[in-house]
Amino acid sequence: MTHEYFPLILDLVEWIDKKPRRYSDVMEAWRTSCPRLPVWEDAVDTGYVVRRHTPDQGELVTITDKGRQLLVQYGRANETLPVSQRTP
Repeated sequence: MTHEYFPLILDLVEWIDKKPRRYSDVMEAWRTSCPRLPVWEDAVDTGYVVRRHTPDQGELVTITDKGRQLLVQYGRANETLPVSQRTP
């Protein structure tokens, strides 16, 4: 992963951490046709976010445990989560 756009990956993971996002909304906001800036692809490939199908809401994107650990590591974890759901 290229370090020059790592802050954008953090931004994406943090944005999704605030609430699960519809896949179409994520693609509209974050997908890029520039091969030098694959923020969405790298976030998925590194396991920070995942796309899941839900019967009631369709395709949703959520962060993974690895994504949560990344946010904690960089001091960007969502502090509104109950303590029982936070990663130490």
